[in-house]
Amino acid sequence: MDKIIVKNLKIFAYHGVNPEEKQNGQNFVFDIVAFLPLDTPCRSDNVDDTVSYAKIIKSVTRVVTSEKNDLLEHVAERVANGLFEEFPKIHSLKITLKKPEAPIKADFEYVAVEIERDRK
Repeated sequence: MDKIIVKNLKIFAYHGVNPEEKQNGQNFVFDIVAFLPLDTPCRSDNVDDTVSYAKIIKSVTRVVTSEKNDLLEHVAERVANGLFEEFPKIHSLKITLKKPEAPIKADFEYVAVEIERDRK
């Protein structure tokens, strides 16, 4: 299956189980892989035949900043649901949500969740 990829999309938002995370906010980083057939836009060269990565970015940003959640898992699921709802051409998704500034006393690059979802 063909795919559209958005890698290292940084969004400032207010998610986490600690009160200060919902008050101060932090950066979240997304890798989005949208699986969909691209044979038609490959031939037509028409943006209407595909899913615009600019629109994917706008959709993800809107979902992530629209409310505050405790768990990365929940945020990732909301993003997947939003993308499926907005873009019927997407067959499945792989979403990695990274939290590089998690308030954990340890030396790490990031903590993350990764989900894979098929359109139901």
